[in-house]
Amino acid sequence: MTTAPGPRSDPRTSARDALIAWAVVAVLVTFLVRINLTLPLIGHLGSALVAVLFLYVPVYVAWRRKEDLVDYGFHASPLAQGLITAGAAIAVIFPLFALGYFAFYEIACNSSVLSALVPHKMCSHYGGLAGLHAPELTAKLAEFCAVQLVVVALPEELFFRGFLLGLLERRFPPKRRILGGGVGLALVLSALAFALIHLPKDGDPRALATFFPGLLFGWMRSSTGSILASTLTHAGSNILIRFLDLMVLR
Repeated sequence: MTTAPGPRSDPRTSARDALIAWAVVAVLVTFLVRINLTLPLIGHLGSALVAVLFLYVPVYVAWRRKEDLVDYGFHASPLAQGLITAGAAIAVIFPLFALGYFAFYEIACNSSVLSALVPHKMCSHYGGLAGLHAPELTAKLAEFCAVQLVVVALPEELFFRGFLLGLLERRFPPKRRILGGGVGLALVLSALAFALIHLPKDGDPRALATFFPGLLFGWMRSSTGSILASTLTHAGSNILIRFLDLMVLR
């Protein structure tokens, strides 16, 4: 007589739980991002509730599956590998992104056709390379950096890379690995889910470009077994964009 597999050992159950959780979260995020209310000590209420959602859905599913957040990469070990992976990504990708950022705005803001690809009113405030200046370091900027790490990157990485990718890889194990990180259907699905969740906020199809960093963050999680590297790189990416904006805006 055989025993039916439990929730942790049945890959079909893992995929089902991951996709149901994402569908529920996607519906709730669609409504939460429309809450345009700012409160003291909390900030933008809709964004805060989305962060809570990303944190507690994995907690709830882990409890239902008799698992732990550690199973979803919610730990720092191996610390050295996570820090080295994040540091290497930042050292290689960030300079290339900055060059691409300046090249894009220099070309797009001087083209009547390509200017349609630029965020609304960005070109009217773009000072060009000649107007580059160091951003003013303020308490508000420091708060922004802290929010990106704790309220944005950490909850999103726990949900999409730790929880969603972790469960999907049980159903769709990667058929190949690059530097230890799995590359396969699970990685693509998790990155697609990450990109789609960004659409409801503004309905801007350019948000789908988050699919590509989603692939990188997912690879980091698969390679290190932790969400540390992806969280640091994710937060650093958002902070970099903010610094670049401040450097070029008049």
